[in-house]
Amino acid sequence: MQKIISYPLSFVVLMLVLLTLVVFHPIQWICLNAFGYQAHKKSVDYLNFILLKIVLLLGTTFSFEGRENIPKGVPVIFVANHQSLYDIIAMIWFLRRSHPKFVSKKELGKGVPSVSFNLRHGGSVLIDRKDPKQAIPSIKKLSEYIEKEKRSAVIFPEGTRSKNGKPKEFAQSGLKILCKYAPSAYVVPVSINNSWKLVKYGTFPYGLGNRITFVVHEAIAVKDYGSDEIVKMAETAVVKGIKI
Repeated sequence: MQKIISYPLSFVVLMLVLLTLVVFHPIQWICLNAFGYQAHKKSVDYLNFILLKIVLLLGTTFSFEGRENIPKGVPVIFVANHQSLYDIIAMIWFLRRSHPKFVSKKELGKGVPSVSFNLRHGGSVLIDRKDPKQAIPSIKKLSEYIEKEKRSAVIFPEGTRSKNGKPKEFAQSGLKILCKYAPSAYVVPVSINNSWKLVKYGTFPYGLGNRITFVVHEAIAVKDYGSDEIVKMAETAVVKGIKI
């Protein structure tokens, strides 16, 4: 029954999302080319704010707990499980003070209004998951960027989204590279719950009435631990905070 009810609501939401993405694409271009990084970032922040508000029509709510655990004035590496595209949308908005940049698959770098533009020009990196050697210099570049600018990177070490909320084993290489080239960074684990329920039927229709939660755990100083320890500690914290 929920799925049947969801069809008309999902159509409205999808149309509003597409309209928002199309409208903000030229806004991003103008902000970046006429006013620079800060203006472009603001446009991206509010794009994602609006996208979050649109899914309120589905009865979807968001909660972001533990932001007091995020260190200030230092590079930050957010490590999270991955359940849907709305993980990224919510993190861009709720973590906006940390200037989050993403390690994303290269397929998203073209063809999606606003999203592709931001990934290409906003400081994130696009990697080919089928070519690990190509990914190394891209992730290295991102880690050097956050080290220099005192900004943040977001990485989803599971690689692909969980379709049922159950966490997958973390891949280690990406996080290790980020830590190696951002030695003054802090790793901050984030557990995401119920985001997968928004897309439990696939691309369309959306799931209804879900409370999506983000829990930010205690920060881990990169300089205090070896890379293997950091990966294990981050994975343990993330998995512990996931409710199945």
